[in-house]
This record gives sequence, C-alpha cells and structure tokens, in this order.
Amino acid sequence: MDWYEAYADVASERIKLQVFAMRSMASGAAFHCAYLHATQQAFLEAHERAFSYFGGVFHKLRYDNLASAVRKILRGHRREETARFVAFRSHWRFEAEFCTPAEAHEKGGIEGEAGYFRRNHWVPVPQAADLAALNRQLCNACQQDEHRRIAGREQTVGTSLVIEREHLLPLAEEGFDLAQTSFPTVNGLGCAKVLTNAYSVPLPAGVQVQAKVYASTVELWHDGQCVARHERCYRRQQQILDLEHYLDVLYRKPGAMAGSKPLEQRRQAGLWPPSFDRIWQALMERHGKQSGTRQMIELLKLAAKHGEPQLQGAIELALASHCYDAAAVRHLLHAEELRHAWCEAVDVGALERYARPVPAMHEYDQLLSAGAAP
Repeated sequence: MDWYEAYADVASERIKLQVFAMRSMASGAAFHCAYLHATQQAFLEAHERAFSYFGGVFHKLRYDNLASAVRKILRGHRREETARFVAFRSHWRFEAEFCTPAEAHEKGGIEGEAGYFRRNHWVPVPQAADLAALNRQLCNACQQDEHRRIAGREQTVGTSLVIEREHLLPLAEEGFDLAQTSFPTVNGLGCAKVLTNAYSVPLPAGVQVQAKVYASTVELWHDGQCVARHERCYRRQQQILDLEHYLDVLYRKPGAMAGSKPLEQRRQAGLWPPSFDRIWQALMERHGKQSGTRQMIELLKLAAKHGEPQLQGAIELALASHCYDAAAVRHLLHAEELRHAWCEAVDVGALERYARPVPAMHEYDQLLSAGAAP
C-alpha cells in the first residue's frame, strides 16, 4: 500500500487530498480512498475499507516506512512498529513487510497503480459535494478497473479477484477500535480540549468526558452516550463550537445571541439560511428584541427533534404565507401528526332505512330573501 497526493473540487473548492491505495500483486485489483490528512486514524480506517472491498484480508502487506506504522528503523528489514499498528495487525491477523528506505522500486506495483489511476480517474479534476461523495466515485472507478486486462495476463482483473478471494483471510467479525482516546475536562466555556483544539459539549464545567478522535470526526462521550460530534479540525488552537450547545445559555442572555461566536461559525459554515434571519427579524419587530430572540431560540431547539431541514422548511412555508409567528412554525412542524386518516364507510345493514337526505338550505334562503323584499 502507499499514499499519494491528488486534487479535487469538493463543495466547489479545489483542495489537495491524501489518497490511500492498496493493490493486490496477484489479481492486480486496487482500492483507492481519499482523506484530508494522512493521519494514523485515516491509515487504519482505510485498511478496513480496503479489506471490505476485497472481501478478505491479505496474508502479507508491504509498506513504506510510514510513521503511522513504523516507530524506528532498525538494521536490515527489522522495524520497531507503533503499538497501535501492532494491535491492528493482530486484530486482522496479517503480516507486515517494510521496504528498504529510499528504494521505491521494491513496491513498483503500487507505484504503477497510482500513476495509472491518476491518469484515468483524477484527470480531469473530479468534482463532488463532499468527501464521502468523492470516495463513492473512487470506489466506482475501482470497480470499473476490474474489467480491464493487464498486459501479459489472460484473465481480467475482476475474474482474477474472484479466484483470489478464496485464498484471503476471512474478515473479522468486528472492526478494530480506530479512535484515539483521551479524557479531557469541560472548561468554563463549555469546551473540552482534544489534541490542540477545543470542542463544545453540552455539559457543565468540571465534568470529565471521553474524547474519541477519528479520521474525520471527533466524538465526546459521557455516561456511555455520545453527547457531541464535531467535524475534526486539523488546525491548531481553534475553538469548534456548535450553536445548539449554547441555546440554553443564550436563552437566559438573549442579547448575546447576535454577536455570539457559535452563531458566527454556523454562518461561516453556510448552515444559517437567510430564512432564519427573516423570521428572527420579524419576531423582534413583533415582540421586541429580547422576547423575539427568545422565541427564535425556542425554534432552533426544535431542530434537535425534527431535524434542520424540516425546521427550515416550516420556517420558509410560514414566511411564504406571511405568517411571522413562532406558534405557526411549530404548528407546521406537527401538521403531519395532526392529520387523521379518513374512515371507510361501514355497512349498517337494517339501519339503512333510517337514512334521510341532507336538507337543501337554498330554499330557506329564498324564503328569507322573499321576506326581506317588501
């Protein structure tokens, strides 16, 4: 396996990615997966994705002297491996072999695979809504490559892979715990420091939480429950704040809502639609700044139950109806629950003889009009 760099347009922004590649020497099949950074969590997670793609585990994998796997290079081919990589290998039961430093030709197969995949699937620059969508494109590209025939071989890559699967080690029943774990304490700002950054958590100051760091996310756990999940930040000394974690505090101090840092971060992330500002402004004009902001906070709390898309849809529907009221938005969110199914007609049998036609009231209206004529 190996890492290589590539560029993609993700969410209309061109970014440089680190791409994990694993190739089989026997069948020539390969798996590619992109990450923002080549961290150890990404390194191990990509292995598990590759094993799932191949349908088994190779008996031996050959590596460069990656820091994620090698702690120290010893004499010859001996290596002092990192503790987590040793535990990972033991879980999946494969052997590791490491190349001689600065001797790239010892893994020429994966070097050639990276070049082939670049020319055929990274040109032109791929576009995707997010990294998950991009990786689905890469997986489809790997499946397309199974139809090709490598020079000098009689069978296609896919046919050889089917034969090869019979000789692979079976997949483990459970995956390896990929998270890097620590136990920070919530500070006075409602944040827990994980690695070099502070992540918000809806718990009081002084509470100890369990932080689980993955390749793309950071999870904060307390009493066996995941109380917060953030996108992992790879910058240093940053605050990553979720507005929902501060709604109770802002409800008591509504004047701080407009200039709060959690709201600013949500705006920068593009998660604060214009309709939210419109309904907020309308509430303040109708009920005053303090009361209107509190009603807006109550609406934001509804997203925890109904979801952000449903809340946005209800707000936009209320605005389209020129109804600038928090109660109307709550009613629209529960509109589907208030609808009752129509009852089917029941055969009443002998009681049918008591049925009477519905009276026609237009004749009564004629009498009224006739009486009013004189």
